[in-house]
Formats: sequence, C-alpha cells, structure tokens
Amino acid sequence: MIDWAAFLIVFATSLVGATAIVSLYSLGLRLLTTAGRVPVVAPAEFTDAITVITPEEAAKAAKRAAKAARKNPLTPVQQNLARAGAYACFALCAAAVLFGIYLIVPFFHQG
Repeated sequence: MIDWAAFLIVFATSLVGATAIVSLYSLGLRLLTTAGRVPVVAPAEFTDAITVITPEEAAKAAKRAAKAARKNPLTPVQQNLARAGAYACFALCAAAVLFGIYLIVPFFHQG
C-alpha cells in the first residue's frame, strides 16, 4: 500500500528544491551579466542536432557583449556587488546539489 502523504511530501520537496536551484542559477547568471561579465561560450561542432554558428558570428556576438559591458550604467562598486551576488548564488546552487547527493548516497551518512 502506498503512503500517499509521504509521496506528496517527497513530490513537494523535490518540486521546491528543483525550483530553488533553477531560480538561484538563473539569478546568478542575471547578476553576472549585470556586472558586465557576459558568459560567451565558443561554438561547438555538432552534426545534424544543432545549428552551428560560424566563427564570424561568434566574433560578432563577443563584440556585442563587450560593447554592452562598456555601456554598463553601474558603478564599479555596484558591479562588484552584483558579481559577488552571482558567485554567492552559484555557491548556494553547488551546496544544494552536494546536499542532495549527500542525502541520496547512504555511504555518506552511515553511523
């Protein structure tokens, strides 16, 4: 017989946890771009699955990102605070993931 109350607790906890991790990560990315550090990823060579951008398009995107960073209306102190907030969000994401792994793997919490 299924214990529906326990099932609902696990469901709600996993939903809240996943939402929190995704929200923290997206807030960290937002703060990082606000601080003027746009994460530019080099294009990868894939076949059939993804439209690959050319090196010229990647260079144009990097140039636009650098131009946007120069136009940043924040003061250097505000940029540093935003960057610190972004790193704090990423650290909280990592801590939540590591705590989830700790809870899942019994080896870590055996007495």
